Amino acid sequence: MKNVLQILVVTLISFTAFSQTARVNIIHNSADAAAEQVDVYLDANLTLDDFTFRTETGFIDFPAGVEVIIGVAPPTSTGPGDIIASFPVTLMDGETYVVVADGIVSPTGYDPPQPFGLQVYVMGREAATSGTNTDVLVHHGSTDAPTVDVVETGVGAGTIVDDISYTEFQGYLELPTADYVLEIRDETGSVGVAAFAAPLATLNLDGAALVVLASGFLNPANNSNGPAFGLWVSTGVAGNLVELPSAPLGVNDFDTTTFSLYPNPTSNQLNLVVEGIELANFYVSITDMLGRTVVNNVVTSNNTIDVSALQTGVYQLSVLDGTATLVSKKFIKK
Repeated sequence: MKNVLQILVVTLISFTAFSQTARVNIIHNSADAAAEQVDVYLDANLTLDDFTFRTETGFIDFPAGVEVIIGVAPPTSTGPGDIIASFPVTLMDGETYVVVADGIVSPTGYDPPQPFGLQVYVMGREAATSGTNTDVLVHHGSTDAPTVDVVETGVGAGTIVDDISYTEFQGYLELPTADYVLEIRDETGSVGVAAFAAPLATLNLDGAALVVLASGFLNPANNSNGPAFGLWVSTGVAGNLVELPSAPLGVNDFDTTTFSLYPNPTSNQLNLVVEGIELANFYVSITDMLGRTVVNNVVTSNNTIDVSALQTGVYQLSVLDGTATLVSKKFIKK
């Protein structure tokens, strides 16, 4: 970006000197190479020059109470006549918004070709509601990623986002400030896609309000070899988004040394003991010694299985992440 702050200040002063205002953070999350840099206009006024992918404006005052046309143009634009996409918005005076640009501009080269658009979250925050928490707004902005769950495996918080789809926001999570591991899974919660470290405590983010965005492509080869999928963080301050580092996925998050079954032998109930994960997010099955599945994924909320209906014999309990077997243990049914 060049001269962004100067252009932004001059433009917004002209808009807001005699009008109502809202607070807005605009985030560029379109991974299309054709939109790597764009010019942004408010009505006919150039407001952001060379606004770059994975950057944010930070929270700024924005005209409210009147309709404003946000126009997006190529970085070589010379005026509003070069605008290729426009979006009318009317914001409420005194409110706070997060606006994310997602999607594809190019007519070919991307699969699926999700159309370029602006996603608006109308209850944005510039700070956490508690000084000991970090408030996190989650946004799904990856055009080729499926509906996913977000499962926290570092402190064992379990599923913190359930079934979020492209363009959607998950309302703010008010999290105790700690170091987390976020595992992205398919909507069944059983197949891992990727995992990332979120060291909120290490980074001293007490009292902060963040936006975590799914960004880039799960399959870059089908998307003009564009940027790979990742989680990126908006801090609400003008500049580059912050990339979350990758973390071990699936089997590496499952500590097999802590897994045990009791009582063994058992007559009625089998208790499963595991540390650091939510067992309900994995697939649990019991097979007999001939390999036939006799129990399918019926773990209760307190990690117990009713085996009273099984015939006397030896069985094998397995915990799977997708098709990968994480751990297997034998037990005896009396």
